[in-house]
Amino acid sequence: MDDTQTLAWSFLLIPFLVTLILTGIHVYLGLHVLTRGIIFVDLALAQVAALGTTVALLAGHDMDDPEAYFWALGFTLAGAVVFAATRRLASRVPQEAIIGIVYAVASAAMILAMDRAPHGAEHIKELLVRDILWVQDWHVVLKLAGIYSAIGAFHWVFRKRFLAATFSPDHGTGKGWSLFLWDLLFYGTFGVVVTSSVQVAGVLMVFSYLMVPSVMAALVVDSIAARLAVGWVAGFLVSVTGLYASVKWDLPTGTTVVVTFGIALSLLAAVLWILRTVRAVRSPAPRQVPAK
Repeated sequence: MDDTQTLAWSFLLIPFLVTLILTGIHVYLGLHVLTRGIIFVDLALAQVAALGTTVALLAGHDMDDPEAYFWALGFTLAGAVVFAATRRLASRVPQEAIIGIVYAVASAAMILAMDRAPHGAEHIKELLVRDILWVQDWHVVLKLAGIYSAIGAFHWVFRKRFLAATFSPDHGTGKGWSLFLWDLLFYGTFGVVVTSSVQVAGVLMVFSYLMVPSVMAALVVDSIAARLAVGWVAGFLVSVTGLYASVKWDLPTGTTVVVTFGIALSLLAAVLWILRTVRAVRSPAPRQVPAK
């Protein structure tokens, strides 16, 4: 391997590690989101975080400043409280409706705020998809790994409560658990993850890491452990492929990874459809019993 190739691979090392960290936590959270049926909660919370970042920009902070992060986190945690409190309204109003309203209002407010900021259009584009290839600071890797490891450990310690709140909420409340409390803790930790990820990868890439591997896993396996394993493998393979393609063809990394996720999901769906068709053709038709 010559010096140029060595330099290229060393340049890719930190972005690759960041994508692995994103895969690890987002696939797990994606299982909860998919089961709860709140598919666009990530987009909504990410948009709320982007609104917080926009307010920080108007206050004179740079997008990568710690102050901007805490502005975004504060807005996101407020959104988490709203989503935790509105779950009990599901019998009257689907929670997806609340999520959609929050997303639309946060998006409109961000556009209004950016209208007052210099280079507002560029800031909106950067918030949607950030070029993860230019993340070259080991501090970012250590920060993400520390935050997500702490959240992962917290969810592991209280996994029975979190899983019950997602997969069997009636069973949990029947044991005297506060569904609102565990929903609040879920959305709160989820909001911390989203806020941290959006700063590095942007809204669209974070949504892809959250949903696509989880959907791919749900198509092929049933158990929680198996879905985690399949989702992590899918996220790893797509990360490698997307990063390689972006470097080879000089494409924006974030959008390339998002499109690669879409291609991978489409290919899996096509393969599953072919397999079902072949099985249907090979299986003998049921014999007709003549009526007496």
